[in-house]
Amino acid sequence: MTASRHSEPIVPAAIELPAPPSGATPNAELESRLKRLRAELAEAEIDALVVTERNNFEYLTGHRTMTWSYNARPVQALVTPSVVVVIGSTIEQRTIAASPQRFQSRFYYGYAEEGARETVKAVAAAVGSRGARIAIDYGQDMLGRGSLTLVDGIRARGFELVSGEAALWRVRMIKSRHEVALKRISLAIVDDAFDAVVAQARPGMTEADFTRQLQARIALNGAERLDPISALFMSGAYDYARPSGLRALKEHDYIWTDFRSCYGGYSADRNRIARVGEPSERERHLYGAVRGLTIELARSIRAGETCADVHARFTRAWAETGLPASYGAVSRIGHGGGREVTEPPSISRDDDTVIRPGMVLHLEPKLEEAGGVFQFEECVFIGDDGPEFVGALSPETMPVIPV
Repeated sequence: MTASRHSEPIVPAAIELPAPPSGATPNAELESRLKRLRAELAEAEIDALVVTERNNFEYLTGHRTMTWSYNARPVQALVTPSVVVVIGSTIEQRTIAASPQRFQSRFYYGYAEEGARETVKAVAAAVGSRGARIAIDYGQDMLGRGSLTLVDGIRARGFELVSGEAALWRVRMIKSRHEVALKRISLAIVDDAFDAVVAQARPGMTEADFTRQLQARIALNGAERLDPISALFMSGAYDYARPSGLRALKEHDYIWTDFRSCYGGYSADRNRIARVGEPSERERHLYGAVRGLTIELARSIRAGETCADVHARFTRAWAETGLPASYGAVSRIGHGGGREVTEPPSISRDDDTVIRPGMVLHLEPKLEEAGGVFQFEECVFIGDDGPEFVGALSPETMPVIPV
């Protein structure tokens, strides 16, 4: 009999379950987003924006559909200075007609090729003149969907095709209180899930079983979808990119997981750790030192400084602690967060992005030492007067799984 069959069953969710997200974005929220985006497009001399990526689409139209579950019949949008047009297949008609919408609609009969051609027609109808600059949402941290038919079709009409990434991120990096509230719920969902599964974990449990139980708890807590995650057991063997396997949990192991959920379109992103058996004094010191530095760094962030300024302050603070060198396989110790798991900006030495009120930032420096991995992902909303933590802080003392 496998270890997973000995595991205790998942208990019902302990947190107060949130209502299922309605998907109804307030009118004022959508109007503010579109107003700010149109100002950015005008500044960049862009005549229209083609939206192909799910998060951009939902952010700008407020329309949610199960069509994103497959690639056969894409749904896209067009934003101009005066209109928003949604382009969907004919099976989307009833969904759109079922409730009042804030956009115009065009429908195509067929699949991805026909959808791309319909989007090109929508661009031509809305913009008209040859030589217009048309942006599309392809770029860094923005995996837009599309096809050569779409790209070639826009260019064949005599339009100049450019990236809309910069304009979109300048708008999306600034979060409203509505967005922060959704992210706060998403973080509460995963925080409770980790605490609950660690509380009943025991030696012999496999990584895959821990991951399944964590995902199940996240779903029971009210997540609207389950993004892929991995929980890893390690004792000096640091490999963060591999999927969970059949390694069994044993004494002196650390559990490390980078896990997430989605609620109302907003992602939770968390790094958390736990240890099997009582840690040494050295390990307790490392836990407290890295956690304390992470929290204080998050508290220190102010609007007006750059991401590079924050990274420089981290570098000085880390050196002052006397800790060994921090994990350096990636160039940043934090990032933005919202609808995506990771968003711009990057808290790195080379990112000169000015931090502005409304940004949501994740701080997560990492230390590999004494057989363990010490990492605590904290999330803050930047206000005019300083940062506000979004969600609970990491546990003050190291979570310990009894032997």
